[in-house]
Amino acid sequence: MMTTETNSTEPVRISKLMAAQGLCSRREADSYIERGWVYVDGERVTELGSRAYPTQKITLNKAAQTSQSARVTILINKPIGYVSGQAEDNHTPASALVKADSRWEQDRTPLRFAPMQLKGLAPAGRLDIDSLGLLVLTQDGRIARQLIGEDSAIDKEYLVRVQGKLAPDDLALLNFGLSLDGAALKPAQVDWQNDDQLRFVLHEGKKRQIRRMCELVGLKVVGLKRIRIGKIMLGDLPIGKWRYLRDDERF
Repeated sequence: MMTTETNSTEPVRISKLMAAQGLCSRREADSYIERGWVYVDGERVTELGSRAYPTQKITLNKAAQTSQSARVTILINKPIGYVSGQAEDNHTPASALVKADSRWEQDRTPLRFAPMQLKGLAPAGRLDIDSLGLLVLTQDGRIARQLIGEDSAIDKEYLVRVQGKLAPDDLALLNFGLSLDGAALKPAQVDWQNDDQLRFVLHEGKKRQIRRMCELVGLKVVGLKRIRIGKIMLGDLPIGKWRYLRDDERF
């Protein structure tokens, strides 16, 4: 049984269910529904706002699957001085680096770069203008939701060069016990790599979180590099170069 918007609290919007099940983003779901590409228990759905029960089976037709498979996800080693998202304050967005001549020569993905791959390409997470390292740009709403959705469980790893002295108990505070913007931070993993470099593993991504955490314990960040997002490592990808996410890679 499917319904349109009603006062019933039991059925859920189909677009919401599709996003929760990782089929696509909610915006994509609405587009698929309008095109007649969505089925609930084998019945085509074409009306926006339609609802279904979470136990019902939602499937996509071949046209939707083809559309999804054509979407690219790009991994870039963002240099300092580039913003993650839209251009702002005369700063260039990292997406401007995605062009044929800046593709990593060792990328063996059998995809050819085409300008259409830039359409709808958006960052799945931020990396500050004064930080470098791994940044994900994607056309795929499923990947965006996996990385930055409210229920995302993907962790991120950073190497952070600092100045200052850390009191003995403050390393424990960096791991758990600090608050930002009036809210307690989730537990992190923080340890020394050498005399002036810390390794951070975070399970959230507040604005300038690492820099602000360090300030709270008397440290100044002088260099920050993201080296991992989930299972994807930055590896040998040179600064300013990019590559495609391979079909066999998962975050």
